[in-house]
Amino acid sequence: MTLGVRETTALVVARARRVQIDQEAVAALATTLQRSLPTTPAWNQRYHLTGPPDDLAQYLLLVDALNFSFWGDPKWTIEFEGEPLDGYWALAAALKRAILAGVPLLDARFLATLDRATLAEVLHGNVEIPLLDDRLANAREVGQVLLDRYGGAFATAIALADGSAVALVRLLVEQFSSFDDRARYAGWDVRFYKRAQLLAADLAAAGAVPGWRDIAELTVFADYQLPRVLRAFGVLKYDSALAAAVDARREIPAGSAEEVEIRAATVQAGELLRGALTSLGRSITSAEVDYLLWTAAQAGLPNDRPYHRTRTIFY
Repeated sequence: MTLGVRETTALVVARARRVQIDQEAVAALATTLQRSLPTTPAWNQRYHLTGPPDDLAQYLLLVDALNFSFWGDPKWTIEFEGEPLDGYWALAAALKRAILAGVPLLDARFLATLDRATLAEVLHGNVEIPLLDDRLANAREVGQVLLDRYGGAFATAIALADGSAVALVRLLVEQFSSFDDRARYAGWDVRFYKRAQLLAADLAAAGAVPGWRDIAELTVFADYQLPRVLRAFGVLKYDSALAAAVDARREIPAGSAEEVEIRAATVQAGELLRGALTSLGRSITSAEVDYLLWTAAQAGLPNDRPYHRTRTIFY
């Protein structure tokens, strides 16, 4: 059983006109990653909530339900224990801080009726976080689906997946509309499932599940940071019009051919990198490739250029 992410994104890449993958650059980047980057580190416990597996699972479901579209001018930033944070780390830390302060964000009943003012306070920063109303809708959906189907506990849903990451991702995209990350391209249904796949990987990394027997079925998680890294290393090549739009920080519409090609090429480049790294003696999953690339995005990059800007709830 597969998720169809590899298969449908391969169809896009084979037909793409705006984005191409440079095979020689893939090999060069694989060598760089193999030589210079360490093994995937332990789960970050400073910014993430810690606790029993069931609480971790409930927390991570909410984190990844809200994990999207952090870019802006200025960028949304919070202060956590005296440290400025933005992006994913800011989200994870803000939710952790609120839970430790007594906001019952692990309670499905509370989430199902969460009000805007409370979420705005939880995510309070230098500016309002982008798409706050969409995040509110996602949080409410999490609460309501958990109540309607799983007695309020995400651990029950995880148990139904029976050790299969693929089964969990399918459950998420079928029962939580906010995780159903797909697009249309040339009449095809293209699957990405970015946040659903990331959640499955996060649950294993955090120790909320013992592990997945089929974690190798997951792909990289197509967002806006990974294409930036792949482009900086010459793996992704944009045509002149798309390159100019991205470099000028003009918004690329969600669902447009340009956006779908960028994301599909990101997935397929991740697969090529995984294969290249394996051939160099580093056995690795696509989820681990994702982490290596995402980590590189947080540091300085050669020939760095802006990431593509698309307002969407999916990444």
